[in-house]
Amino acid sequence: MNSAVLKSVSKPGRYSGGEYGQTLKDKHKVNCRVAFCFPDTYEIGMSNLGMRILYGVLNREADVWCERAFAPWLDMQEKMREHNLPLTALESGDPLGAFDFVAFTLQYELCYTTVLNMLDLAGIPLLAAERGEDFPLVIGGGHCAYNPEPVADFFDIFSIGEGEEALPELCRLYIDMKQAGNYSKAAFLHAAAKLDGFYVPSLYDVAYKADGTLQSVTPKYDDIPKKVRKRIIRDLDKVYYPTKTYLPFIETVQDKMVLEVYRGCIRGCRFCQAGMVCRPVREKSVDRLFDDAQCMYKQFGYDEMTLSSLSISDYSHIDELTDRFSAWATEHHISLSLPSLRLDSFTRELMDKVSTVRTGSLTFAPEAGTQRLRDAINKNVCEADLLRAVNVAYDVGKTSVKLYFMMGLPTETDEDIEGIALLAKRVIEEYYANPNTDRKKRPSVTISVACFVPKPFTPFQWEKQDSFDELMRKQELLKSKITDRKIVYHYHDASVSYLEAVLARGDRRLGKALLLANRRGFKLDAWNECFDFAKWLEVFRDAGIDPDFYATRGFGEDEVLPWSVIDCGVTESFLRRERDKAYAGVPTPSCREKCSGCGANTLGGERKCCP
Repeated sequence: MNSAVLKSVSKPGRYSGGEYGQTLKDKHKVNCRVAFCFPDTYEIGMSNLGMRILYGVLNREADVWCERAFAPWLDMQEKMREHNLPLTALESGDPLGAFDFVAFTLQYELCYTTVLNMLDLAGIPLLAAERGEDFPLVIGGGHCAYNPEPVADFFDIFSIGEGEEALPELCRLYIDMKQAGNYSKAAFLHAAAKLDGFYVPSLYDVAYKADGTLQSVTPKYDDIPKKVRKRIIRDLDKVYYPTKTYLPFIETVQDKMVLEVYRGCIRGCRFCQAGMVCRPVREKSVDRLFDDAQCMYKQFGYDEMTLSSLSISDYSHIDELTDRFSAWATEHHISLSLPSLRLDSFTRELMDKVSTVRTGSLTFAPEAGTQRLRDAINKNVCEADLLRAVNVAYDVGKTSVKLYFMMGLPTETDEDIEGIALLAKRVIEEYYANPNTDRKKRPSVTISVACFVPKPFTPFQWEKQDSFDELMRKQELLKSKITDRKIVYHYHDASVSYLEAVLARGDRRLGKALLLANRRGFKLDAWNECFDFAKWLEVFRDAGIDPDFYATRGFGEDEVLPWSVIDCGVTESFLRRERDKAYAGVPTPSCREKCSGCGANTLGGERKCCP
């Protein structure tokens, strides 16, 4: 990168490369080069565990070199366009157009405009159909790939599910075809579509009905699958984990060691996509976790470690794990963080063993203000669980609690909204009822309320989102019910949630809007300073697209869904049963209590994969 340009922008460490732990190879001695792109800033992407894992997995292949690229911040983008500088990879400094694969992780729907902007900065044509043999193959993966259709026109291949085994397999196919002399882009894409877990959108025809709904998604060839099933890693103890990896030059969002404890979730909250698509539950052993922790500490020297999972307290060996780690962490002056504690498993013993739980703020997620609605969404916690948990905190001197809720959930009424304020008030009252609290101190409860977004592969995938006006009405209703100054109320921007719903539930026709958004300079929409809802509405209007068709319209149960070509392992019949139980107000036990027959236990050919 030009040194004069680096000196003229904020945080030049984002672009310099050369970090300790990066992988360098001789580009003339490798047969496949991958640019792993994170469509957000360096500080966000360098904290991403999935990027660290796949970077290490690919670089273990002797003839593959994986490098990194991140979205430049606004000032750097301006300089790049001013000086005609292409987007480059950090390790080699080569333009992304020089790579064989340009791979994007798609973590959040609002990153789509950033993906297109990064391709544009790299000088790579946005539409896959316009990229000839001399351009890189563009790959997408991550949670958003479970409905790849809104961005299908821009990607050659989507990796569905976990990539530790899949991506090296794809690279090996590419290398073998190149060395055999039978490579062409078309031949490679056809061959890739026959590998497990890879969706090639150009090889599927999409048809629509007169009412605008989907009629079919059909393979163009008989030898590619009608549905693409996700890939998973069966044994987490045997899979690669990045105990040695790159270290950032500047402070990042998660500047700490991260230890992945398990994948999947036993709970089945009906609004939660991750809890469905990450099934089945697969745990790492305590021995493997402890070995990884010691290696990471020797490599990184961080003084904080977080134990990562969808719900850490559901780890079946949590007591053994925290007993073993707390002594080691204390000896090495490491603070241990558990970021995803459930109300019904929060105990005094856990507080005593986990330092950041003792010293930091406590956050719980009741999700809904009434028990009726908590049962409908299958949260499986009650008010008594919350009050017991906050009393544990109050007993040891804590005065502040944060509570997360959702608004606009299916079956929700105004009574459920008012219940959020009443529940926060009960938490304040509990402080004064607890004999162990210091009355001289003032308690506080911060409530943060997100807007419900119906996501693919959840029991609520057929539901409509509340209209923008209705969400704002509910936000104001809750605000009017909070009269205690000890309760602080934050709520998410309903316009952002609306766009998220459009992009999460969309089909290929949205590609026209995304292309127009790119031409009008849209990028970094996940950042408040870049997001402009009025301009998005103009784009939809000018592209001839009704966004309400995707966000505030309920999908028919017999309707072909845009994501119907993907098989996440959870059956549609299970999702329908769970939706019916939501409207009946009937919760479903966790997988550890009783198998609910979701279908995920057939993945990998084994029946007994769930605890």
